[in-house]
Amino acid sequence: MESVRTVDLASPPVRRGAGLGRLIALLGPAFVAAIAYVDPGNVASNLTAGAKYGYLLVWVLVMANAMAVLVQYLSAKLGLVTGRSLPELLGEQLGRRRRKAFWLQAELAAVATDLAEVIGGAIALNLLFGVPLPLGGLITGAVSMAILSTQARGQRTFEFVVMGLLAIITLGFVSGLAFTDVSTSEAMAGLVPRFDGAETVLLAASMLGATVMPHAIYVHSALARDRHGRGIRPALLPRLLKATKLDVGAALLVAGTVNIAMLLLAASALRGVDGTDTIEGAHAAISSALGPAVGVVFAIGLLASGLASTSVGCAAGAEIMHGLLHMRIPMLLRRTVVLIPALIVLSIGADPTMSLVVSQVVLSFCIPFALVPLVRMTADRELMGEHVNRRGTTLAAWTATAVIVALNAALLVLTVTQ
Repeated sequence: MESVRTVDLASPPVRRGAGLGRLIALLGPAFVAAIAYVDPGNVASNLTAGAKYGYLLVWVLVMANAMAVLVQYLSAKLGLVTGRSLPELLGEQLGRRRRKAFWLQAELAAVATDLAEVIGGAIALNLLFGVPLPLGGLITGAVSMAILSTQARGQRTFEFVVMGLLAIITLGFVSGLAFTDVSTSEAMAGLVPRFDGAETVLLAASMLGATVMPHAIYVHSALARDRHGRGIRPALLPRLLKATKLDVGAALLVAGTVNIAMLLLAASALRGVDGTDTIEGAHAAISSALGPAVGVVFAIGLLASGLASTSVGCAAGAEIMHGLLHMRIPMLLRRTVVLIPALIVLSIGADPTMSLVVSQVVLSFCIPFALVPLVRMTADRELMGEHVNRRGTTLAAWTATAVIVALNAALLVLTVTQ
């Protein structure tokens, strides 16, 4: 990541019987990566799925979050063990043309990510203060740059800022459940994998793309590397990997809870209500059904989601460019260039919620390009040494990759044949 001073918490000697407190002090990178799992794209996909199909697709979120735990741990482990990020390792292994081609699809994922996040922030500002959407997009981009600038004070400062925004996101999207009745039996029935037509496959791919995010896979390896420094002593790796498991588990437990809460809220309070297939309509319905205060808290959560996720996404794009093209550009320039597509969408009057959903489908198609090399590298004993994946872990990772590819293939077939 660009302009990040490493905070080497791995250097002190390890005392036997180190307690939970010492492990907690090592947490943080996964919570930054987890922001990608609660971005405005998730809001659009989850609310649309719940409002249109009730509890039908709860299983998609549960499956996607389970996959995310495994994937994000493997990404962090790769960064810790090798001292290099996934993009850096790809940059070393691919030839010049293949590096450029790989970068193009990864950059497409970064643009799709930023599109969702900036649109979400703009919608939130419009809901809270009546700010026009194009101006809201500009404000979101500017504030995200300010958040990115905290990296100059060290990665830990950036982590604290992002974790604070994550707390606001959690409150904003989970609090509504206290004011509605969720059907436990229907929610449990929603754990059974099934579809109901081509649109549910589209939504499932969108939800999967919004949950298992390509840029989060790329950036987590860099976050772990930068937090603990390169060239970690082998004796320290078991402790750091143990802390990473705790970090990933806790972070994605929060993110998974938020995502499922959004779908349950839509399924219980918004199903059958006109206009709830858009974020603005869902916000109006929430305010009407549950009270204006709940609507305001929801909009604040959406704003925090847009600001935090676009900051992390921009940092991920910088790492991808550095690793694959071996070049860096000023963060302000990158922020400006990647902001342009979102501003165009906001200015031409395109449906912002549908734009969010489509952006998540694009991300879903980009996931295998990040997952396949991640699984291959972490299963490479020559690269990972004694920390190579166990056979069961590799099998689970390849299975997750196969499920994602199969879902996208089904989406393509059903979309063409409908």
